Amino acid sequence: MNLTFYGAARTVTGSMHLLEVGHHKILLDCGLYQGKRKESYKRNRNFPFSPADLDAVILSHAHIDHSGNLPNLVKQGYRGPIYTTYATAHLDNIMLLDSGYIHEKDAEYLNKRLEKQDKPLIEPLYTKEDAARVAPLFHCLNYEEVFQPAPGVKAYLVDAGHILGSAAVVLDVEENGQTKRLWFSGDIGRPGLLLIQDPVLPRKADYLIMESTYGDTKKRDTDAAFVELKEVVQRTIHRKGRVIIPAFAVGRTQELVFGLHKMMESGDIPEIPVFVDSPLAIRASQVFRDHPECFDEETRQFIADDKHQAALGFDRLKYTLSVEESKAINFTDPPYVVISASGMAETGRILHHLKNHVEDSRNTILIVSWQAPHTLGRRLADQEKDIKIFGKKYFRRAEVVTINGFSAHAGQDGLLAYAHATKDTLKKVFLVHGEPRGAEPLMEKLEEQGFPDVVYPEPGAKFEL
Repeated sequence: MNLTFYGAARTVTGSMHLLEVGHHKILLDCGLYQGKRKESYKRNRNFPFSPADLDAVILSHAHIDHSGNLPNLVKQGYRGPIYTTYATAHLDNIMLLDSGYIHEKDAEYLNKRLEKQDKPLIEPLYTKEDAARVAPLFHCLNYEEVFQPAPGVKAYLVDAGHILGSAAVVLDVEENGQTKRLWFSGDIGRPGLLLIQDPVLPRKADYLIMESTYGDTKKRDTDAAFVELKEVVQRTIHRKGRVIIPAFAVGRTQELVFGLHKMMESGDIPEIPVFVDSPLAIRASQVFRDHPECFDEETRQFIADDKHQAALGFDRLKYTLSVEESKAINFTDPPYVVISASGMAETGRILHHLKNHVEDSRNTILIVSWQAPHTLGRRLADQEKDIKIFGKKYFRRAEVVTINGFSAHAGQDGLLAYAHATKDTLKKVFLVHGEPRGAEPLMEKLEEQGFPDVVYPEPGAKFEL
């Protein structure tokens, strides 16, 4: 069999790996590459293989850097099954439609400028209509349920502990009378994350494709992050302010809601209004509620004991779908918490909350995830005073707090433990989904600890296994 790394090779986006067994082809993930606009558009539109020639796609989880180019794959002729978990398929149905809408709007905005310059117009990478064609191809599976994506290949999914429904992919490939096990980690979660179960560690793998996003970092304990969150909320309540949180719609929002719910139930913080103001986050939260089979035992016990019989629903929580409901938040007397998208404060309803409240010193802007350079979220995290929102200048008086420790990715210790779980049988480790600053220190550690063959493949690199 041959393995080719077409995406998430020496970078963290565009996860896409092609496994060839005889004349059969299996694609592991089909994510969007994210980077400079022109390069991203070119790479995402042009596949380095014929989509119609694929026998199967196996999807690790619903994040757009792993699933976001599926509509384009189908648009270009793929008609086979997409194997994944029930929860991932459910999440992806809403996320891909949202992604298609964004591509349509981006193309519309760019074309207005191009038209004025008499330049050729562009087509969106894909549309909402294209995205809708993906759903009928999902073949949903339970964890550990065996399926056959191609002749001579038996596979199953195990919990990756990263987001709801996330999975590692286990493939037992029979060739020439021998069976070899390829284990694709997807994104590896951290033990102890709220709501979801801990990652299943690999076993008896001959080849391991492993993410390396934070291969240089030791992660803070998630309990410490929630202690800090409690202190921030208490401090802001004391000054009768608002806690404004830019948060990603899938995973981070639900984790924060559950954490705040637990704090109110235990009396750690007073019961104050909590608003989730993001249509995508609201739809994603409903998917979480629809898949309690993915919850860990602690969450199940909390739900059983809770007066609301819910993790993501309580008296002071309000999900605001309409624009009118969103605007009404501004007329609510503080203190309150509002969680809104986007996670880097670049688009969406969060901008309106920041615009209205960034100049009030009673308020807190809470940063709970990594912020890309040149985004509003990064400027806030860097404690800048003069900021622009919708082109207008504002002087920031609100307190800005950054809490690290909410990441759903394993750090260096977790990644090393993951690889060590199957060290005795491993012939080769491939590090993917990591920039050099994350992957190279991890590679050094693995080699120091006696792993026989650790590879950090170039884009397009092909290996015979």
